[in-house]
Amino acid sequence: MSIHLVIIDALNLIRRVHSAQPDPTDIARTIETTSRTLNKIIKESQPTHMIAVFDHHLQNRGWRADVLPSYKEDRKPMPPALLTGLESIQTAWWELGIDSLLSDGDEADDLIATLACKVSSSGEKTTIISTDKGYCQLLSPNIQIRDYFQHRWLDAPFIEQEFGVKPQQLADYWGLVGISSSKVPGVPGIGPKAAKAILQQYHDIETAYTAEDLLSKYRKKLDEHIELARICKRIAALQTDMVLGFNLQDIRLERN
Repeated sequence: MSIHLVIIDALNLIRRVHSAQPDPTDIARTIETTSRTLNKIIKESQPTHMIAVFDHHLQNRGWRADVLPSYKEDRKPMPPALLTGLESIQTAWWELGIDSLLSDGDEADDLIATLACKVSSSGEKTTIISTDKGYCQLLSPNIQIRDYFQHRWLDAPFIEQEFGVKPQQLADYWGLVGISSSKVPGVPGIGPKAAKAILQQYHDIETAYTAEDLLSKYRKKLDEHIELARICKRIAALQTDMVLGFNLQDIRLERN
């Protein structure tokens, strides 16, 4: 039997549902709405396996902040009512048959990327449910990204239209332009238009940096800030070699 693993970017989904609730202290409503959402996802996706991956709410900003101190600096804290209600949400999801993976110092993004790539390498299908475009660098014949709230696939044509690059070039793209929401600066003076032009001519940052025919207006910026570009690319790239500590049999979706 073929495998279809659905991975829920848990806090991405929960925060969006919670922010739309009329009473932010009504966690019971958030539990009800997220549970209904997950049932719809199950009905639409028909997964054989499913897991919700959570960032640990008490963790520091992880290894990325060690590499780039500004990374997610002064980020907005989770609303107190939601913070205290997370365990109840996880319990409600478990009762639906969906197990949770809680990161312990690692970012959920890297755990999700590792799990998706591990399943994909075995020739099986993975769907990541998230609005986070960062996962699009993982796109492959076996990995797809679903933005449930906008009812759209974050696929290669979407990336081409949105950024003008290929999914495999996204880390280089963000290495050049930065990620403002995470306080990743990118290369000063290089915006989306310039990054698109560079990456359409050259495959990645290193190829552009060593190219003899790189336009002088880009040459000066890269010469001055190549190390920063490399750091920002490293921050943007997802790790796919994390230790998971479980196997697929543990997260088979059993429905009553």
